Amino acid sequence: MRIDILTAVPNVIKEPLNASILKRAADKKLTEYHIHNLHEYTTDENGRIDDTVYGGGAGMVLAPQPIFDCIDGLCAQRNYTHIIYMAPDGQQLQQDLSNKLSLAENLIIVCGHYKGIDQRIRDRLITLEVSIGDYVLTGGELPALVLIDSVVRLLPGVLGDAESALTDSFQNENHLLEGPIYTRPANYKGMQVPEILKSGNHQLISEWNHKQAIEKTRQRRPDLYQKFLDE
Repeated sequence: MRIDILTAVPNVIKEPLNASILKRAADKKLTEYHIHNLHEYTTDENGRIDDTVYGGGAGMVLAPQPIFDCIDGLCAQRNYTHIIYMAPDGQQLQQDLSNKLSLAENLIIVCGHYKGIDQRIRDRLITLEVSIGDYVLTGGELPALVLIDSVVRLLPGVLGDAESALTDSFQNENHLLEGPIYTRPANYKGMQVPEILKSGNHQLISEWNHKQAIEKTRQRRPDLYQKFLDE
């Protein structure tokens, strides 16, 4: 998978892509990241990539020219499954969307900044708008990283244990959150790992995990619990 990221502040993006699972995916050549600094695409004589809001109002807006030129150049070289804009008014990111995007071959992600991007970019170029929640951040770089992480970890071969991704909360088909998990030592400051998890009886352990997942979902996410009951 190839992911092209358009940003006004590339340093915000670079370091996280060079660490942990995201770096491992690139090292294995399962994905490649290409960061495009919008300042390098502007034709403005003063190097500006933003301007004031038409009609008045506070804030600055990323201008269409640098983004159009960058995306037009990329699309002339290859086909992209989606050109994504990270926007607070976009489709909320959920696991099923990450699953679908993990099947893509090439993605472009546009990071807004300041007040956002010119509407004509959204009208003409953007094919998918994604939000990570009902709040506003300084720019789209952090949301883009959230999206990238949620997608890349699903690529075959990225995680050491492929089953791990399939058992995460929101990934399983029964809408249940993942129950409690433990590791060694079995006794830490008087807090014991449940005996059943040390029993070696995989059927009983599976049943216990399922019951714990149901109870956790009932308490924390009544909406998901109701979906579980309905099915």
